[in-house]
Amino acid sequence: MGFKEQEYDKKFDVNTWKRLFKYLLRYKVTTIGLIFFMISIAVADALLPQMTRIAIDDFIVPNTTEGLNIFILKFAGLAVWFSVNVFIFIALAGRMEMELTYDIREEAFDKLQKLSLSYYDKTQNGWIMARMTSDIRRLGEVISWGIVDVVWGTTMMITISIFMLVSNWRLALYTLAVIPLLIIVSIYFQRIILKAFRIVRKINSKITGAFSEGISGAKTTKTLVAEEKNLNSFKELTGDMKTHSVRAAVFSALFLPIVLSLSSIGISLIVWKGGEGVVAGTVTYGVLVLFISYATQFFEPVREVARVLAQFQQAQASAERVLSLIDIDPDVKDKEEILKKYGDILSPKEENWESIKGNIAFEDVTFYYNEKERILENFNLKIEEGETVALVGETGSGKSTIVNLICRFYEPVEGSIKIDGVDYRERSINWLHEKIGYVLQSPHLFSGTIKDNLKYGKLDATDHEVIHAAKLVNAHEFIMELPNKYETQVGEGGGKLSTGEKQLISFGRALIRNPSIFVLDEATSSIDTETERKIQSALEKILKDRTSFIIAHRLSTIVNADRILVINKGQIVEEGNHNQLIKKKGYYYNLYNNQFKKENFEKSII
Repeated sequence: MGFKEQEYDKKFDVNTWKRLFKYLLRYKVTTIGLIFFMISIAVADALLPQMTRIAIDDFIVPNTTEGLNIFILKFAGLAVWFSVNVFIFIALAGRMEMELTYDIREEAFDKLQKLSLSYYDKTQNGWIMARMTSDIRRLGEVISWGIVDVVWGTTMMITISIFMLVSNWRLALYTLAVIPLLIIVSIYFQRIILKAFRIVRKINSKITGAFSEGISGAKTTKTLVAEEKNLNSFKELTGDMKTHSVRAAVFSALFLPIVLSLSSIGISLIVWKGGEGVVAGTVTYGVLVLFISYATQFFEPVREVARVLAQFQQAQASAERVLSLIDIDPDVKDKEEILKKYGDILSPKEENWESIKGNIAFEDVTFYYNEKERILENFNLKIEEGETVALVGETGSGKSTIVNLICRFYEPVEGSIKIDGVDYRERSINWLHEKIGYVLQSPHLFSGTIKDNLKYGKLDATDHEVIHAAKLVNAHEFIMELPNKYETQVGEGGGKLSTGEKQLISFGRALIRNPSIFVLDEATSSIDTETERKIQSALEKILKDRTSFIIAHRLSTIVNADRILVINKGQIVEEGNHNQLIKKKGYYYNLYNNQFKKENFEKSII
């Protein structure tokens, strides 16, 4: 069940980048426009030294101004052309970055909505947060601006190479001689840089997770006086991040100076051989200046392309992690023929959904997370329509597993679970979840108003339905006492309300969709007795004519259940209603008496 992040040890993966660049096909006009204007800028860049050559050879050396006006107009036109192209390409690249980031993040979030509960059980929040934020943002930046630099750099190198070969092929070869060495150096450094940045991204995920745990567990940290321990653990993580980040930065820093040194060798060769040509009269001053300019310009796109490749190597660590999230296959999913008939969670075909009466049957169900530790084995159980069933037992006995299987958060490894006589795998997951009202032990409210949170169970609920649901769970009274009533902001996680008030709203949220099956998972264990009385009163109305499951810590909440199942090591060891089980004087009898004595003792102390 523990989370272990996937290791990535491949070299530059072309297939990874092919997949990412396919996103660009969604906005072809922007991509084509960006490429066009980058080629245009590269050609303009390459033409500027030609204008300098003309100025030297046609005006400066001959010491004449004939035709200078036309030359100035051409130069001004080139400058305007260059400026307009720069403005357009920056706008297009910025737009592409935002669109790309949006699309990847939307697809990743879409996948998170469809993943099974088991994924969240074994995946750290920090890992998910890092993928959805920094990794995706980095991909958007690298891909959009990487296209700009690669297209511009490649076009510049090709255009300059052609101009140089046409002007003087011998000098051109001196300039191009260092290119093979540059390629070898680039390949070597890219491998090292990629390895270093993979480690950095992995540690970044751990740091994000530590942040998340530190914030959510701040109260526990304070009560246990564990600040120093947390700080030391965090220092260790950030220390590793610093070490590996510096290592990656050093390799990146070494790479560009080496490229600069090699480019300087090419420029030196031009000055040497070109200078000899000027002395011998075989090369004009304008051509020498042209080649010095081109040699300088030529290695700038070489450096830029090398830098982009380095960035792609660095970003591949992010790309691999983002795609691994998008590629995750849910443990629990519908078959293709089921999806065609019933739709999926985001595109349901409710017109094909059958109603649920609430007859549920476990038939020889075996389930485990780890095969060596089986939780249920050949488990059988039948629940009748409208029956209220309570599950009690020690922690780890299998109570929550039974309920999670009924809700199809997990599926049986062997055997089947039937709802109204049909294996629930022959219906869609969304069909079942829409018919279930689930209330957790620790109520979670979303930022927004009380009304927003009640409507979260049914987004198209009317105000009348919202108020009716609140009244059914006895929440209306306290809501009306608040300054803004149903428009009261609950704060992050419902922090502005008490635990009991949050639980009443979570009951209303589950009830508003009028579920056929109701599940209470320790729903009253963390609230005060006054709120519990309100909920108990509400339950009589809520659970009537619904198939209901109550996992109970307080046995006083289940005395009216139609049937109580005592679970031990995945087996039903006792079964019956409250009075029947008390008469048996077995496990339930002892559990109830011990809890009753404990509660009375606590009351006497108070």
